Amino acid sequence: MAKVINSYEALYIINAQLSDEEIKGLVDKFTTLVADNGTVDTVDEWGKRRLAYPINDMEEGYYVLLTFKSESAFPAELERVMGITDGILRYMVIRLEEKKAKSKPAPVKEAEEAPAVAENAEA
Repeated sequence: MAKVINSYEALYIINAQLSDEEIKGLVDKFTTLVADNGTVDTVDEWGKRRLAYPINDMEEGYYVLLTFKSESAFPAELERVMGITDGILRYMVIRLEEKKAKSKPAPVKEAEEAPAVAENAEA
């Protein structure tokens, strides 16, 4: 059976109260985990940002966006590891849709106008 390789995007938020070395260690941990099970496309560290709502009484988090390609079974394992790792506040892994070739849109037919109804002049 052929292996199916899909594109994925993982966004995770690290506790901003951790030291810079601990944050770097977590980013490296997940980048290495993905590299061992697929190919890493980009690692985009957004840095410390204010959270939309407090999580565990914290107002800030360190955001990281990771795009990668792997087999379809790996994202579940990545989510499992993120869920049990101390220092990860939230995470989300989604599959990216493949871009389809653009086709010309179907021509739009103009709506036919209803014939005007002549009013009866006799009343």
